[in-house]
Amino acid sequence: MKSIRLLVLAAALVLSYAVAAVAADTACSKKISSFDFVVDYSGSMMMQNKQLKKDKIVVAKEVLQRVNAAIPALDYNGGLHTISPNGVIIAQGPWDRAAMSAGINKLRSNFPIFGRMTSMGSGLQTYEPFLSSMQRDAAIILVTDGDNNRGADLVEVARQIYASQRGMVIHIISLADTPNGEATVKQIAEMNPASVCVRAEELATSDAAVERFVMSVFCGDEEVIVLRGVHFAFDSYALDNKAKGILNEAAAMIKANPNKKVILLGWTDSIGSDAYNKTLSRNRANAVKNYLAGQGIPASSMEAIGKGKSFKYNNKTEEGRYMNRRTEISFD
Repeated sequence: MKSIRLLVLAAALVLSYAVAAVAADTACSKKISSFDFVVDYSGSMMMQNKQLKKDKIVVAKEVLQRVNAAIPALDYNGGLHTISPNGVIIAQGPWDRAAMSAGINKLRSNFPIFGRMTSMGSGLQTYEPFLSSMQRDAAIILVTDGDNNRGADLVEVARQIYASQRGMVIHIISLADTPNGEATVKQIAEMNPASVCVRAEELATSDAAVERFVMSVFCGDEEVIVLRGVHFAFDSYALDNKAKGILNEAAAMIKANPNKKVILLGWTDSIGSDAYNKTLSRNRANAVKNYLAGQGIPASSMEAIGKGKSFKYNNKTEEGRYMNRRTEISFD
């Protein structure tokens, strides 16, 4: 099933860009062949993040675990490196989710803060031969606070990488908390329109932000539109006004593709029995089907399927359970 995933957040329908959904239960067209997590290991990363009250390197580890868990189960190559000081935790090779998780856990958080100058630019520069070996298209996911006070300028090194490494994009998970660090991160992000720059605090606290980031980095656009984002209250398959507004937009897009079959997938959170949730998810899919039929979409062109429990988002949080209570709409 080919698709463009259109991310719809709880607050609004976002129609300005199309992205491909991620995780095992949804489709993703590979945007890249390889990626590498490059983690700033400098002394400033051992300082506390004021918002989350944890050392920045600890936040970085938690965020990378969340991103790694959301990467679609496709045959990417992956690796994990550090800079300042440089180190190889996982060499580039076939990505394995469990192995990457174990590697992320190996990131240390007990380096001294003071007496260690930061040479981010020089560190990244020494990785150029390794970067050249990465399969294209490739993504560098740089986790940093942007501070660089010795050696080559990090911004200039990033510019050199873009000049010498075709088919590579630098994305940034930012922990910047100084004017210099914020300026550095901003300049690197602005070098390439495909670059994604996101705050680590957002990824640490929002399942939707993780999904948005992973979709943008790992999944490519395709031919047929898929609308996703109709959510439900707990133990309910009633459509609220927000969902109806989303489905009104969906109906217009479905009418623009009259020769395509519409597949409606209903999901629940993990609370309750499998049998109960299977029925509830089917009722949710049928609720969407009935509403779209009322908007002029022939019922014969739609198939409603109850998928049962979803584990795409964290069922231990209220936000995650809400995101799991959804119906997905795609064309076949």
